[in-house]
Amino acid sequence: MSGRISLGKKGEEIAVNFLQKQGYKILERNFKKRYGEIDIVALDGNSLVFIEVKTRFSEEYGSPEESVTSWKLRQIAKTGEFYKLLHPEFPDLLRIDVVAVELTSQGEVKEIRLIKNAYTQGLS
Repeated sequence: MSGRISLGKKGEEIAVNFLQKQGYKILERNFKKRYGEIDIVALDGNSLVFIEVKTRFSEEYGSPEESVTSWKLRQIAKTGEFYKLLHPEFPDLLRIDVVAVELTSQGEVKEIRLIKNAYTQGLS
């Protein structure tokens, strides 16, 4: 397994644990369709939330959340709306959150940031 994939998987594990402690109910991980992927699908109160996780060892290339582009957010929104069509039983209130995970060079959690409502255009 490549370092990038294992870093991403480690970040997702950390994010899932963090989100559960924040009261999120995790519904699904790595929901994929040909036009996009959602790292984590969860419920937060009366909202269906699509979560992008970004993990970094250093800020050499910017913070984790800075790497989430508007193109990526539109892709998540499109994939999220398809997910909602497949699951009409979930709340109609949709949003995209970003979890930024920073690790030390030893792989320990340095900081976790949750950015709620990272993208509001295009979601029903």
